[in-house]
Amino acid sequence: MIDVCLLGTGGMMPLPYRYLTSLMLRYNGKSILVDCGEATQIAMKKVGWSPNPIDIICFTHYHADHISGLPGMLLTMGNAERQEPLTLMGPRGLEKVVNSLRIIAPELPFEIKFKEFGSPLERIEPDNMPGFSIDAFKVNHNVTCYGYSFKLSRAGKFSVERAKENNIPVSYWSRLQKGETIVTEDGKVFTSDMVLGKPREGIHLTYTTDTRPTESILENAKNSNLFICEGMYGEDEKLPKAKEHKHMLFSEAATLALKANVKELWLTHYSPALMNPKDFLPKAKSIFPQTIAAKDGRMTTLVYPEE
Repeated sequence: MIDVCLLGTGGMMPLPYRYLTSLMLRYNGKSILVDCGEATQIAMKKVGWSPNPIDIICFTHYHADHISGLPGMLLTMGNAERQEPLTLMGPRGLEKVVNSLRIIAPELPFEIKFKEFGSPLERIEPDNMPGFSIDAFKVNHNVTCYGYSFKLSRAGKFSVERAKENNIPVSYWSRLQKGETIVTEDGKVFTSDMVLGKPREGIHLTYTTDTRPTESILENAKNSNLFICEGMYGEDEKLPKAKEHKHMLFSEAATLALKANVKELWLTHYSPALMNPKDFLPKAKSIFPQTIAAKDGRMTTLVYPEE
């Protein structure tokens, strides 16, 4: 299962009642943060989550409302005597941007590793998160910007019949079921696929913000359990402005959700002028009924589908 918390839902600037857009995931004792604008630490503390176990911070792009909170976050981690390396990933230029911000956080007790994206689609499979993958895909903003799909795969059920058909000793069954490969003294090789059925449906979460609707979003959000997408403007008459600044309307996000066949849509990254996003929800829900105008701190736990 994956714990999900949308720490903040605002775009451009933090407000007293709305923090900047940031997402945090927890899986198997590991944590991933997506974007880190001003006040992200406060939003995190408000929901009772901690920055200490964060293994990866993903950045969509380098506008201030998505990265200006990073120096303070790094200092907080350092003051907690963190020793484990931290991986930062995002579009090209990440290391240069981060090193510039680190003028006010120059000394840290942990290593920072960088992963910069150079192609429209990149897959990352963290070594310490078995079965978990991150797809970074390019979207359409006025600077280079990426969306993210987080996937947790699920192996097939153990099959006694397959194990027997492959003449695998019972003593190896448990190890193979856990994904281990076994090489016997006489050179025989047994792999997990020899005892497991077809892979089962896993968990899929897609997050994208600061973009116009794109085919890349449709492709990567397809069949997501949860789709978190920007809704900068609620009013359809704001379409010219959305096109000019490369953002989205509620109705456009809902249309993407419908076409991608997702299970649920959370809107986020609201304009500071959008005082009450719920006022503009009816139009979006008429397009995609499972649309939610998310508020800061909205949480859920994504679990494997029941069979």
